Amino acid sequence: MYKLNQLKKIIVDVNLKPVTKSDFLFLFKLLKERNPSENISHKKMPTYKEHIKFISSKPYKKWYIIKYQDRKVGSIYLTDMNEIGIFIKKEFQVKNIGTKAIKSLMKKDSRIRYLANINPKNIKSIKFFKKNGFKLIQYTYELEIN
Repeated sequence: MYKLNQLKKIIVDVNLKPVTKSDFLFLFKLLKERNPSENISHKKMPTYKEHIKFISSKPYKKWYIIKYQDRKVGSIYLTDMNEIGIFIKKEFQVKNIGTKAIKSLMKKDSRIRYLANINPKNIKSIKFFKKNGFKLIQYTYELEIN
């Protein structure tokens, strides 16, 4: 038997705001929260200067700050190849914010197909995207020659 509060659907106030220069430090702190072994985009933590250079290069088609009750809680982006990347601050994960953010992104920038490249070690992200209707379509292997 479930308790009533377990059955209530969580409704959250989530908004997406385009990334601006005022978000650089927030995005850097957010990046520091990520588990390096689960990253797919970089092998080591960049310096703040490298981070600013990356953001300034406008690497994504769309990049938003996720706001929950007027607080910055994460970021979400869409690449030119329709790949979605998302990260929510740990203290705000498992609150349905990510699902609302993905739906909002899809509403703002409608596509026929979306992708999510996820490190196989990132079990939370795999479960999250599966929960949101994504399915596994390929494994990608890398050979890095120094």
